[in-house]
Amino acid sequence: MAHEHKLEIFRGLVKFKSNTQKIWGVLAFLTLITAVEVVLGIMKPDILIDTLFMGMKVLNWIFIILTLVKAYYIAWDFMHLRDEKASLRRAIIWTPIFLVIYLVFILLVEADYIHNIYKDGFVSWNF
Repeated sequence: MAHEHKLEIFRGLVKFKSNTQKIWGVLAFLTLITAVEVVLGIMKPDILIDTLFMGMKVLNWIFIILTLVKAYYIAWDFMHLRDEKASLRRAIIWTPIFLVIYLVFILLVEADYIHNIYKDGFVSWNF
């Protein structure tokens, strides 16, 4: 019993005629995101480095978001989550997203606390 996979990406905006074309389309999309990450990592625009959002540089937020987009899309297309039931898709996709958001929150709160302790002089910067 063969199962036909959907030959479209971006919720049906781009449709392909064969699996080979779809693989090349997904490769092009992931390559584009990776190229944007590499260019931003090399150029490091001052506006993105000097601007802070929630205690972290905007450039770092862009890297985190683009990495999550790539991970989501790899799981969605290459692990065939699009063909699974909605409850399984939610369990697999949303659980790591919430865990990453929670981890980023903890890291930001702890880093701010440590920075304030050292800034106020309770402990010296001896390293």
